[in-house]
Amino acid sequence: MPIKELHDLAMETARRHVDVGFLWEIVKALPVAEEVTGDDQRSKVDIVRPLALINDFLYDSDSGAVGEALRPLYVDYLLGKGE
Repeated sequence: MPIKELHDLAMETARRHVDVGFLWEIVKALPVAEEVTGDDQRSKVDIVRPLALINDFLYDSDSGAVGEALRPLYVDYLLGKGE
């Protein structure tokens, strides 16, 4: 499944279940995903700037290398919810 579709399905499932914990897990994983993809400078900024994390959550967690790095979280979540 393309990462955009996987992301959207996981986000819709989290909204339906009012699962703020899963959304928080994604936000916490973003700096690690960025570092894994080689954007270690950006990951360091995100750790100290919560607004940067929120921006990344809204605009980067569903595409590119960062989205792919988050793929295991989306798949595990959806499997756990029976989606």
